Amino acid sequence: MNFKYASRMEKVKPSAIRELLALGAQPDIISFGGGYPAPEVFPIDKLNGVFLDVMKDNGSKALQYATSEGLLPLREKLVQRMVNTGISCELDHLFMIQGAQQGLDLVAKMFIDKGDVIVTENPTFLGALIAFNPYEPEYKTVPMDEEGMDMDALEETLKTHSKVKFIYTVPDFHNPTGVTMSLERRKRLVELANKYDVMILEDSPYREIRFEGQAIPPIKSFDTEGRVIYLGSFSKILCPGMRLGWVVAEKEIASKLCLLKMAADTQNSTLNMYLADQFMEKYDIDEHIGSIREVYKEKKETMIQAIQEYLPSTVAYTNPEGGLFTWLTFSSNIDAAKLMRERLLSEAKVAYVPGAAFFPVKEEVNHCRISYSNMPKEKIVEGIASLGKILKEYY
Repeated sequence: MNFKYASRMEKVKPSAIRELLALGAQPDIISFGGGYPAPEVFPIDKLNGVFLDVMKDNGSKALQYATSEGLLPLREKLVQRMVNTGISCELDHLFMIQGAQQGLDLVAKMFIDKGDVIVTENPTFLGALIAFNPYEPEYKTVPMDEEGMDMDALEETLKTHSKVKFIYTVPDFHNPTGVTMSLERRKRLVELANKYDVMILEDSPYREIRFEGQAIPPIKSFDTEGRVIYLGSFSKILCPGMRLGWVVAEKEIASKLCLLKMAADTQNSTLNMYLADQFMEKYDIDEHIGSIREVYKEKKETMIQAIQEYLPSTVAYTNPEGGLFTWLTFSSNIDAAKLMRERLLSEAKVAYVPGAAFFPVKEEVNHCRISYSNMPKEKIVEGIASLGKILKEYY
């Protein structure tokens, strides 16, 4: 039968790295691939107690439908957290979503017509490209350095492309590079968005996982014209399986995005929203986040020390102050996907995410993203040592 798909399905294709990541999920593989939180940081016992209390005290409500905006007490707590970070926020600015990933889809659905331009960092989050692609945008990319997106290059892009709808950025502990955008560049980003009449989509699921240095205010905190849409998530600060995130946006935008959410899934899980709300009611979530930071700080330090000890000195790497990832750059003649397929999986029993898929326009094959979050420290050292042995042969 000839299935008559919409033209947008031409942009929905299996990722070239899916097969590699499936192989990397085998139990004998040390996988630095998925951006998974460490399971040991999940507050299982506390959540189990909260679940029992919710079912005892509010079971009939927790198992019922809720509004598309989300559970009111939970939203009130999140509004206060946003205000504490410097973001001007009221209840009608914030609603709940199924993790930040749904926010990416909703924003693209609302703003992008075929051929409109999305500006991204180069490289950028692969999951964002997967969310954006069905709406058939064009991409313009801006290079990065140790302070994040190059603002002079961004302005040149905005000058020369009139169909830019929004700038997408992961400013805190960037996925995939681990880089954090500097304070000065955050301010200038908002200035450029105002000047050239474009939106900013600030994707910030890692913001609270800072284990070194000083916190930098969100881009949204400098927003004077309602141009910044902020995405937050419980996935890295509580657990990803609950699929809870939130959007903060100007009232009109938030209302329209919430209508799109209603069309997509009606609402988030009422039960999961009750669990998150009561967890925050009964326990100090900032104390919990502090314990997560300590775990990731130790793992990151272990990985960086192993990189310095075992990888060739010509391999460049980022040293993040938070988040889950570092980014390796090999010599230009090394194809990271080919290396993983032909040597690493079979010989070293090591997996990572090849970097090419993170580049929206022109792929660069000599990079990879490695995550330290989901591996025990001894496995981090073993895996990096094995990677180093193969790389030294290549070099």
